[in-house]
Amino acid sequence: MLNSNQRKISLTALPPLALYIHFPWCEKKCPYCDFNSHQIKEETSKSNNYPGFDEVRYIKALIADLETELPRIWGRQVHSIFIGGGTPSLLSPQGMDDLLSAIRARVNLEPNCEITMEANPGSVEAEKFDAFAKSGINRVSLGIQSFQDEQLKALGRIHNGVQAKEAVTMAMQHFKSVNLDLMYGLPKQSLESAKADIETALSFKTPHLSLYNLTLEPNTYFASFPPKLPSDDDIDTIFEQNLKLLINAGYKRYEVSAYAKKDQECKHNLNYWRFGDYIGIGAGAHGKISFPDRITRQVRERHPQTYMQSMEVQGNALIELKEIPIKDLPFEFMLNTLRLTEGVDTNTFSERTGLALNVIAKNLEEACNKGLLDSNPSKLKASEQGLRYLNNLQEIFLKN
Repeated sequence: MLNSNQRKISLTALPPLALYIHFPWCEKKCPYCDFNSHQIKEETSKSNNYPGFDEVRYIKALIADLETELPRIWGRQVHSIFIGGGTPSLLSPQGMDDLLSAIRARVNLEPNCEITMEANPGSVEAEKFDAFAKSGINRVSLGIQSFQDEQLKALGRIHNGVQAKEAVTMAMQHFKSVNLDLMYGLPKQSLESAKADIETALSFKTPHLSLYNLTLEPNTYFASFPPKLPSDDDIDTIFEQNLKLLINAGYKRYEVSAYAKKDQECKHNLNYWRFGDYIGIGAGAHGKISFPDRITRQVRERHPQTYMQSMEVQGNALIELKEIPIKDLPFEFMLNTLRLTEGVDTNTFSERTGLALNVIAKNLEEACNKGLLDSNPSKLKASEQGLRYLNNLQEIFLKN
């Protein structure tokens, strides 16, 4: 049990550090999306030729935001960068180059640092991909979701199946690593159409695939006006079919929704799931920074205009900077690491939280007794049943 008198933790070493950059605009807000994304306006920005957002102003805010974090991470090396959104591929090649150059001038990047950019097939072209690669992007994550026009229309996507295939082909020509985001359990989706999506994705032989079950998230259009989705039994059948297809094609499921060829796992996301540290800059970005005696979280202003104004007027856009309470650390750690199919070594718990493993001894015993946790004493790892009922497993660690 946790000692109620304990006020500080003790980390013997700090975890790996990553950088997340949030780009908050999209050409169109998808009806299922609950991320911090804002549809771009019709009017044209004065400082660049892309409609609805001021690229130069936003990049200046990002750079200033990064500078506010530097005192908290002095001497630490950044091992991965992830530019997410929104649709970061809406940035101009010059804007992306300016941003990455500014980051290199301020942060010590690990050699061969993984630098990922999210992109939507409807907002990319070969010329931009070539320029993004020359700027230093070496991994791209394409929001395909489906290769079928009917499904894409139901999801409110701006691209069609042909554009999706063209985007994958271009990405494979320009980037060291490519991930395809796909969804299943889509409106009116059959077992056959789900199989066709996976088989099309596999035909490109990308090193990484992400497969998400469409869920109706609060505060989305689909939550208010839900489409008719396949039954839970049908969704389970689709998942089992897709899983078999991926495994037979040489992909390993290393996280609940992530599949990779050998040594092609996403370093940035692995860092999240292993309870590593990350700087988060941009509108609505979250960050986690560890110190020898505490672990902190930060949250930025969510709306792009408010975020930029805060950076310009106040010199920071933080709306929350707090130390994670010691009582919350076990749950936060397990919430992330139990998503990994191989789990983590038991000593990782103490290394990343600064707490002794015995503080969760009763929780571990309960999870094992329910068949949700692997009984291997040297691993913190969900069982096959635990992965299927992950929420139930994670909730056990709320009990402290």
